Amino acid sequence: MALFESGNPTLSEKMFDKAGHAQANEAGTMSVRGTMNKFGLMLIGVIAGAGYTWHLIDQNNPSLAQTLMIVGVIGGLITALAIIFKPNWAPALAPAYAILEGLFLGAISKVFNDAFYPGIVVQAVGLTFGVAVAMFLLYNFRIIKPTEKFRSMIMSATLGIAIFYLLTWVLGLFGVDVSFVRDNSMLSIGISLFIVAIAALNLILDFDMIEQGAERGAPKFMEWYAAFGLMVTIVWLYLEILRLLSKLSSRD
Repeated sequence: MALFESGNPTLSEKMFDKAGHAQANEAGTMSVRGTMNKFGLMLIGVIAGAGYTWHLIDQNNPSLAQTLMIVGVIGGLITALAIIFKPNWAPALAPAYAILEGLFLGAISKVFNDAFYPGIVVQAVGLTFGVAVAMFLLYNFRIIKPTEKFRSMIMSATLGIAIFYLLTWVLGLFGVDVSFVRDNSMLSIGISLFIVAIAALNLILDFDMIEQGAERGAPKFMEWYAAFGLMVTIVWLYLEILRLLSKLSSRD
């Protein structure tokens, strides 16, 4: 099916087909409920990891929290790449990815919470899950349909954002002023709003990918892989919302 695509690089037709061919005799098949159950388990892992590094900073142990944050970033990236290239490793690695991501999110969230105002993290978490639920309802009731044109638009925008972030990072290394990405100007806020919108719309593609994977009878381990892909989008959405709230609060 040509439409079996997602803006999320971890969820693609190639990955699902590869898994299906590689594990033709896998006991059981993927289901939407099974995927969401595994996403719930990963969410618990993220919360546990985040709670730990947050607590370390609260207990005046920022050096250990910083070390674990770096471990979370590097370990999470390595784990994510391993899962992407070896989907059948997802049952073992997806929970580890969740905990590693949590270590990073807890520390960075605490930094934002202390730097701006107490409660910014609670607001960001609430908005993230509010947006996720809204996107699910829009998808479930087919108010937003993942048509080929819609997919192409979101995938192109997502790729464009990735290139934009890469370019600003490289330019920053060479001393070029890219403060407009981080400051509280209307341009910066507008960029953040656009990125939040694209991250949110990626959830529509993720939900559709999970549903199609279940309909096509993907092997059972792909529940972990799909849950991992959904978590990647949720984390991205949360971080962008947190950045947006920090920019808005600094204008007060």
